[in-house]
Amino acid sequence: MKANVKLIQKQRSFSEEFKRSIVKDFESGKFSVLQLERLHQIKSPIIYRWIYKYSQVNERGQRIVEMKDSSTKKLKLLEQRIKELEQTVGKKQIQIDYLEKMIDVAKDELDIDIKKNSNTPQSNGSAKTKKK
Repeated sequence: MKANVKLIQKQRSFSEEFKRSIVKDFESGKFSVLQLERLHQIKSPIIYRWIYKYSQVNERGQRIVEMKDSSTKKLKLLEQRIKELEQTVGKKQIQIDYLEKMIDVAKDELDIDIKKNSNTPQSNGSAKTKKK
């Protein structure tokens, strides 16, 4: 039985050149912190520490906000939906313009007033109807 066995913890050390390359990958937009964490198996707080230390853009005291893939996808889907709705509104406006032009043509050439048909009897309003 081994009673005096101690677990040896691995502590990796990274060169300054490696740290700067990680920060450069992040700043270029090639990788997010999460992707760098998975790729190099380095915890994200360490990567953020390197970003604050070696970054030319990000400074300590400023919060780094990354859009997750799902947020980006959701934004692209919403932009696509807006584009589709704008196309639909455009088509409907063309149809409305066409129908209004047809009404004008019917009035001018055929002497038919579609908007106001004078042959229909007036409504009695909300008077009660007789029961049979």
